[in-house]
Amino acid sequence: MPVPKGIASRNRVLALAGLLFSLLFLLHFLFPGSNKLLAHTQRWTTASSSVIRSKFLRAKAQAPRPPIHHPIPKLMADAEKEYDAKIRRQSKSLHEAVEEYKRRYGMNPPKGFDEWYEFAKSHNSIIIDEYDQLIRDLKPFWLFSGEELRRRCIQVGFLPSVDLVRIEKGQTRTIDVSKGFDDSEVGARAKGFRVMLEKFQAKLPDMDFPINEKAEGRILVPWEENLFSNLTADSSLGIEHVLGGEFIPDWRGDGNVWEAYRRTCEPSSQARRLFGSLRSHLKEGQTPISRLANAGITSDAVSEDFYFPAGVDDKYDFCAHPWAHYNQGHFFSDWRTIHALYPMFSPAKGVGYSDILIPSHYYFSSTKRYTYGWDPVNMVIKDVDDMETAWEDKSDDIFWRGATTGGGSSPPGFLAQYQRHRFIKMTSDSSDVNKTVVFADPPGTNNFVSAPVPIGQLNQDMMDVAFTKAVGCTQYPGGCDGMRKDHRFADAVPLGENWRHKYLIDIDGMGYSARLFALLKSESAVLKSTVYTEFMSEWLQPWLHYIPISQMYQEIYNVHAYFSGPSEAMLEASNATRGTFQAPGLTTRKLDTDAELRKIAKAGRDWMFTVGRKIDMEIYVYRLCLEWGRLTADDREAMTYKG
Repeated sequence: MPVPKGIASRNRVLALAGLLFSLLFLLHFLFPGSNKLLAHTQRWTTASSSVIRSKFLRAKAQAPRPPIHHPIPKLMADAEKEYDAKIRRQSKSLHEAVEEYKRRYGMNPPKGFDEWYEFAKSHNSIIIDEYDQLIRDLKPFWLFSGEELRRRCIQVGFLPSVDLVRIEKGQTRTIDVSKGFDDSEVGARAKGFRVMLEKFQAKLPDMDFPINEKAEGRILVPWEENLFSNLTADSSLGIEHVLGGEFIPDWRGDGNVWEAYRRTCEPSSQARRLFGSLRSHLKEGQTPISRLANAGITSDAVSEDFYFPAGVDDKYDFCAHPWAHYNQGHFFSDWRTIHALYPMFSPAKGVGYSDILIPSHYYFSSTKRYTYGWDPVNMVIKDVDDMETAWEDKSDDIFWRGATTGGGSSPPGFLAQYQRHRFIKMTSDSSDVNKTVVFADPPGTNNFVSAPVPIGQLNQDMMDVAFTKAVGCTQYPGGCDGMRKDHRFADAVPLGENWRHKYLIDIDGMGYSARLFALLKSESAVLKSTVYTEFMSEWLQPWLHYIPISQMYQEIYNVHAYFSGPSEAMLEASNATRGTFQAPGLTTRKLDTDAELRKIAKAGRDWMFTVGRKIDMEIYVYRLCLEWGRLTADDREAMTYKG
């Protein structure tokens, strides 16, 4: 029987393969050197694949990159949506307000809530429900009875730089408890708070308000005492018993704010576990030290220069990042903090402080230094300041003037790292150190590219910031001459000079910055950097009413580059690296970022005329008084609104 043709062909192939394998096997034993040929073949194959891969990766790296996706447009859009949603959900009736209060805080509102609601609505208040910060401030004091709270109010009133505002039989007065009578020389903060009460004081029960006359927060309660109420000392034995001895107002080398602050942190936190042993630099001629640079961290990377925070650093966790406290002056305040839970009403506070927030008297009063539109001749506030400048005529730079205040010297030697000094030193830098800047190319489009630009050139093109007065310069490394060498100084200017500039930056001083409301009311855009919370912090929307800037300021150049477009130096740097990014394509669109900046300026000004009014501060204080009246009452149930 004949074999099929296909099977015969397959058998021949198998036979040839077997013969070839047998020959290779014999060669391996008869001629061992033949292995070198195979090895050379393997090396050639591996080498050729490596070369091909290397060429591919090199070509990929050298290929033009796509344009950079800028995050600011989304931040602005999200901010507008968030604020609009917040305003829309505010209660429209007393019933809704009561129900929302119970939903948020798990209890009924205080007695008089209905009258407060009518007061707020009669003055066209937009904010009805957003009082979470107030409730957080008061929460620790529910630990005490009304009697205990009243006693603590009077006791803390004996301490230096604390004034007492008393409501008694529907009238307010400021008293010096150490003297036992009305005091005409009490601080401005107590006087300002007293004026805020005038419209509704007749409706309030008797109560006391210890007012902090310092810019810094005062109350730092150790973590253990906040958690375990049995550790709280009995105040009936006097404040010296609670504080463990006579209260000395300044540190005098016996401790400092940071050591007191560390004790407010959890025992497992970095601030409690790590002991800071950094030594201050005080020798003549020594240059200010940079903790970040010493740690090998620089600001040259796009990831740092091009990071835009969603908000300011008022919630920054110093317990988790203890190194950051060296950059904030309030941790070096000369004023001793109070390490027990006493009521203290303050205009601002940092995270970890137990002060109760009230509106700043600088916001409420009218002065040529802090009030936009103030007419000292006719004693009125104008809607438009006499020195206001049309948007088209404003200078396209970032403006700031102020003194070198910003902290104390306990311990001494860290002045160079306080918030204002760091900012002015950075913006006074005329060196060739590069910062990575992202900008539109072509200008006026959404096609964003990046290029390295010397910081000296950026400061020349973008910044008009300077100190006007040297305070405490003897504590600066190198003394007063060293401070003037490292920072730009200029003459003091009136408040109205600010309005000539499109960008106005607001920076913390000894405490919060009292200029904020004046800056917001102007027709310029506000940049805000702070680690402090204020009574209205939850009412302001970052990226809508102002531009938030981090406490290290590294993104500020990219903020300016986005809204104002590239300078000549940026375009030159872009030309030098022309092939780095893809050429503009079909997705490139026009983008008027100057109009976006003006939109922020207008939103901030609108906020001042709708939410930041004097009457809005009075509405806030009215509600605070109702809450405080219930807390200090013997029968809190009787001081609760029944509806």
